[in-house]
Amino acid sequence: MNRICVTGGAGFIASNYIKFALNEYPDLHIVNLDKMTYAGNMDNLKDIDESRHTFIKGDIADADVVRKAMEGCDAIINFAADSHVDRSIMGASDFISTNVRGVHNIVETAKEMETHRVLLVSTDEVYGSIEEGSFVETDPLGPRNPYSATKAGGELLGMTYFHTFGVPVIVTRGSNTYGPNQYPEKVLPLFVTNAIDDEKLPLYGDGKNVRDWLYVEDHARGIDHALRHGEPGQVYNVSGSNEKENVTLTNKILELVGKGPDLIKPIQDRPGHDRRYSISDEKLMALGWKPLTSWEDGMAKTVKWYQDNEWWWRKIKSGEFREYYERQYGNK
Repeated sequence: MNRICVTGGAGFIASNYIKFALNEYPDLHIVNLDKMTYAGNMDNLKDIDESRHTFIKGDIADADVVRKAMEGCDAIINFAADSHVDRSIMGASDFISTNVRGVHNIVETAKEMETHRVLLVSTDEVYGSIEEGSFVETDPLGPRNPYSATKAGGELLGMTYFHTFGVPVIVTRGSNTYGPNQYPEKVLPLFVTNAIDDEKLPLYGDGKNVRDWLYVEDHARGIDHALRHGEPGQVYNVSGSNEKENVTLTNKILELVGKGPDLIKPIQDRPGHDRRYSISDEKLMALGWKPLTSWEDGMAKTVKWYQDNEWWWRKIKSGEFREYYERQYGNK
């Protein structure tokens, strides 16, 4: 696979994947298709080798643009997604367009072009909440918010193209991902940057909701491993094996930033807030992948990155972001 199309490549996980892949595979060329919504940021790709990177601005919901980007590519990895639960609760139409219609355009084009591999990046949220144990890939899906419902719909549609037309679709379901370049609407970068500025950290409910934390470079490697070693028609969980309550995450951030718990501001819980996510990654590990970054090391590296790169996030936390922040948290 010498030419790979990456959708949403200016976003958080995809930009980290691009940097990893260009470094790992010297002969690789990446075609990056990105709509450049609020979360797309070309600063995320600063200092990459532009001779091995072609950028196309466009929407995966536009079939003609998808066809142009995929021309001549051996594989496509679909990172492009509307991905924030809170925004999906405010309005789901964009999520349906990107996460379902966009996937349809990708698999339909892959069918026409006989693309060698199609990897759809999904989320552990499609399983819903689990009180005990961990979900495995064959468990039924139970999404409980518009975001996770559209991700489930997209991956299920993609899999029908494998079963019906033989399109070599692979799905990965990753747990909560963190690290450099994450748009600060997500809880970890939001709390880190708020703490740096002595702003309150809006913690939902009792803070006891549990998430599994996966460092972004480990996630990028897991996706790449599934692409190259996974079997078409299969789903692979990508887990960090670092389950933490949100209040534990919050206190860790405050400790690393050097601030006190007085910055925590409990707020009204999110509607339909899933209590615990947990997935087993034994299937992907059996293929030779494993996470390499501990939660302690990943958290330390992530917080330091935001401390050292205020130039990146300060210009983001104004304008559209500030308006969203006030709508989301101002009345809670």
